[in-house]
Amino acid sequence: MKSLSIAAALLMSAGAAIAAPERYTLDASHSQIVFSYEHLGFSTTYGMFSGFEGEIMFDQGDPTNSSVTVSMPARSMLTGWEGRFEHFMGDDFFGADDAELITFASTSIDVTGDNTAKITGDLTVNEVTKEVVLDAKMNNAGQNPMSGKAWAGFDATTTILRSDFNLGAFAPAVSDEIEVLISIEAGKAE
Repeated sequence: MKSLSIAAALLMSAGAAIAAPERYTLDASHSQIVFSYEHLGFSTTYGMFSGFEGEIMFDQGDPTNSSVTVSMPARSMLTGWEGRFEHFMGDDFFGADDAELITFASTSIDVTGDNTAKITGDLTVNEVTKEVVLDAKMNNAGQNPMSGKAWAGFDATTTILRSDFNLGAFAPAVSDEIEVLISIEAGKAE
């Protein structure tokens, strides 16, 4: 009887180990965050973050058991024009030094379809933390043919109000709403 209990305990612990999320690290060279806003009603202006760090604790069998964390220096923003970058980093907006980070940490994942989910999390920008919801889609999960590693790719979208993060200068002439498009790849950590 005792050996049956031990065998059952081992099977249960083995099942728990199989079900545990696995750590994936973001592929900085294939992960981008693109944002856009309307400028004075004349144009849509774009910016981007790339080369940032993060990890996904990925449970492919139970995505609700997964999580994601991302961080990037505010000064890693790409605007396409040096004058705009300096304005964004100045006192009207970020007032950012080299140490200021933008972070996101998921708090829950609700599966909405075969490859879609709503990822709720805490976004910290300009030292203000607010809850945001990402509409996410898993593009692919499998072996990366170039690295031979387990790999996953996701796209997501959300809309934020820059005034929520004390970045609302010139609104509403420059739109308060910021559209955010996210595309990331991550490889299984060794």
